[in-house]
Amino acid sequence: MEPIIKIADGLGLNPDHLVPYGRYKAKISLEALKQPADYRGKLVVVTGITPTPAGEGKTTTAIGLTQGMGRLGHKVSVNLREPTLGPIYGIKGGGTGGGAARVVPEDEINIHFTGDAHAVGSAHNLLAALVENAVFRGAVPGLDATGIMWNRVTDASDRGLRQMVSGIGGSGYGPVREARFDIVSASEIMAILALSASPDDLRERVSRIVVGETRDGEPVTVGQLEVTGALMTLLHQTVMPNLVQTLEGQPSIIHAGPFGNIAHGCSSILADKMALGYADYVITEAGFASDLGFEKFMNIKTRQSGLPPSAAVLVASARALKWHGGMRRRDLGNPDPEAVVTGGDNLVHHIGIVRGFNLPCVVAINRFGTDSPEELAAVKKIAMDAGATSAVECDGYAQGGAGGEELAQAVVDASGGTPDITYTYPSDAAPRDKVLALAQQIYGAADVNWSPEARRRLQYFESQGWGNLPICMAKTHLSISHDQSLKGRPQGYTFPITDIRASVGAGFLYALAGRIETLPGLPTRPRALDMDVTPEGEVLGLY
Repeated sequence: MEPIIKIADGLGLNPDHLVPYGRYKAKISLEALKQPADYRGKLVVVTGITPTPAGEGKTTTAIGLTQGMGRLGHKVSVNLREPTLGPIYGIKGGGTGGGAARVVPEDEINIHFTGDAHAVGSAHNLLAALVENAVFRGAVPGLDATGIMWNRVTDASDRGLRQMVSGIGGSGYGPVREARFDIVSASEIMAILALSASPDDLRERVSRIVVGETRDGEPVTVGQLEVTGALMTLLHQTVMPNLVQTLEGQPSIIHAGPFGNIAHGCSSILADKMALGYADYVITEAGFASDLGFEKFMNIKTRQSGLPPSAAVLVASARALKWHGGMRRRDLGNPDPEAVVTGGDNLVHHIGIVRGFNLPCVVAINRFGTDSPEELAAVKKIAMDAGATSAVECDGYAQGGAGGEELAQAVVDASGGTPDITYTYPSDAAPRDKVLALAQQIYGAADVNWSPEARRRLQYFESQGWGNLPICMAKTHLSISHDQSLKGRPQGYTFPITDIRASVGAGFLYALAGRIETLPGLPTRPRALDMDVTPEGEVLGLY
C-alpha cells in the first residue's frame, strides 16, 4: 500500500484537506468539495443481474474496472458503500472485492473503518432511548408506548432480536412494548447520511425523522423532541467521505452503507460530488440487481443529487445464467450452453431496465475458471441481441487491472455522450401510480394488489403531505418479482404491496412486497468460525 497522502496527491487533493486515520486511510474535509461547474469526471454506475448463491461479483468487477481504467492512463476513483459487520461475520464475508481486485486496507475497511457505522448506530440507539424516556416521562402529550415507531439497531446478525418485548421488570423499567432490532445499515440515519448534500442538510433531515404517532394520529419528529443537536454531536464527522486505495493504487472513496431493500443501497452523494471534482471517471456501485439498487440509484439518488451517470455497467456471468436456467448449484461448474440460453431472459430483462432510463449499457461478463468458450459466446450474443452497447469479458479477480482493461475501454467508449435520462415515473405522480410504474416497467408485473392496511397507511401519509416522496421498494433481491422462488424473468403476475412505511428524513416512502428481514441471521457455518488474528496483527478469513 502507498501512504494515503500519496494517493490523495495523485487525485489532486490538497493535503490540508485530509484528516488521516493512521497511514493508509483518511477522511476528506468538505472544504475539498468543488462546485458542479468544476466537475471534470463522468459518473459510471455498476449494477448486476438477479443475484444467485454463486455470486456475480459486482464489487470485484467495479474495482477491476477501476484498476483497468488506471492502466489506460485515466484518473479514476471507485466509490463504494462501507461493508456491514453482520454479513461479514455471517454469510458474505468481507465486502472489499476479491482476488486481485480489492480495496485496502481491507481488515480496517471491513472492521470499524473510521467509525462512521458505529456513529450511526450510536445515534440511532441514543434516539431510541430519548424517545422511550419521553414516553416514560410523559413529555409528549398523546405519545405512549403503542405509538413508538423507532426501534434499535445492532451490528450483529442476531435473529433472536428480530421480535422482542422490551421494558419488562416493573415501573422503573418501562415503557413495556413489543420491539425489534434492525441491522445498522437499515437505520434511516444511514440512508440520510448517504443522501445528505451538506452538514446542514444532514441536520435538517435528522430533525424530520418521524419516531412515533400520538393517539390522535399526529406524527412526532426528532425536531419536536428537541434532540437534533444531541444526535449531531455523534454524526457531525460522518459527513466527511473516507479515502483508501485499490491494490493497484487507484483512489477509492468509501462512504455510508444503506441497506439495499428498505433503503436505496448506494454510497453517498457527497462521495460522488467529491470524486467528480478530481477524477476523469467515477465508478460507483448500486446494491443488489438493477431492479433494486440501480432503479433506486436513478429514481432516488440521481434525482436528489442532480448527478446523472453517463453509462451503466451490468455484471453477469455464465454461472448465474445457468442458475436462472434451472441448473442446480452443485452443477454450475459443468459446461451447458443451453442452460445459459434458457436463463438468458434474466439478462435481457435487466438490460431492458437500464435502457429504460436511456443509458448506455455495457455488459461485464465476469469470468469463472469453469466457463466454456461456447457459454461465454452465448452470454455475449444474448446481451448484444437485447440492445447492450457492448458485452465484454472481464477477469479482475485473477488478473486485476489487466483483466479489466477491455471492460475499461468499453466503458470509456460508451460514456462519451450525455444521456437524456428517462425516469420510471414523474416526481409529482401519486404514490399508487409510482408503485404501478415500478411493478410494470421494472418487475414485469401486470398489476398491483394493495392490502387494506397498506391502503390505510398510504392515505395517512398523503394526508401528512408525504405523497410527493419517491418510492423505495422493499422486496426480495433473489428474483425480479416479489417471490424469491421465481427465477429467470417472471411476467404478467400481480405484485402485492403488504405494507408501506415512511422515511421522511431520508425522503422516501418504502413499500413492502412481502416480509423483508431487516436483521440477518447466521448460517449453519458462519464466516466468524474461520476468522482470527495472527501474532503479527494480520486479520485472517475476511475473504
